[in-house]
Amino acid sequence: TNHLFSFKKSILCLFFSYSGIRLNGSTSCSGRVEINHSGQWGTVCDNSWDLSDAQVVCRQLSCGSALNATSSAVFGEGTGQIWLDEVNCTGSESSLTDCQHPGFGTHKCKHNEDAGVICSALFLRCLCPVRLAGTGSTRTVCDDDWGIADAGVVCRQLGCGTALNATGSAYFGQGDGPIWLDDVRCSGHEGSLTSCGNSGQGTHNCGHGEDAGVICSGKEKMI
Repeated sequence: TNHLFSFKKSILCLFFSYSGIRLNGSTSCSGRVEINHSGQWGTVCDNSWDLSDAQVVCRQLSCGSALNATSSAVFGEGTGQIWLDEVNCTGSESSLTDCQHPGFGTHKCKHNEDAGVICSALFLRCLCPVRLAGTGSTRTVCDDDWGIADAGVVCRQLGCGTALNATGSAYFGQGDGPIWLDDVRCSGHEGSLTSCGNSGQGTHNCGHGEDAGVICSGKEKMI
């Protein structure tokens, strides 16, 4: 498995954003670039996307320097808005939106042109909202009955050591996909979160304000 592009396929650690920007991908320091504008997350088109643009993203996310500016939706196609196109950074800007661009929402792109980055940081952070991989979207877990045994299964499944905390109330921010699991009841020895007892896939009485998360003891080294 290439950990740069396919990280524990059945369960994902989608890392919280910094200053309106996030990477949606295999680690906290590599993925599809997404920015928040007017309260909505959207992608960046790869027209004119290069290492100077990626450098600004990596620095903004405290992920070191840019190793690669990816194009053609290497990290998968996003959904919703395409916020930026023809981004032209010098490399010294403090944020991606400070770079020259035609304007938010002005583009001639489709999501198969979504831009991404691979940064030099060696370790991904093992604290994140829990997301389950799904077709077309990621799926969240509700915090009803969410506890340290459940978080322990997630941390072990991600190769992130032991669980330090099982977070609730959308501690890392609210998801926007289907709520897939509720009333999760793990003994702590299961090999995957979906092997734990639960109310049934897609059966819940939750909103995204109850999204569950984990804080683990370790860090996962990228290959």
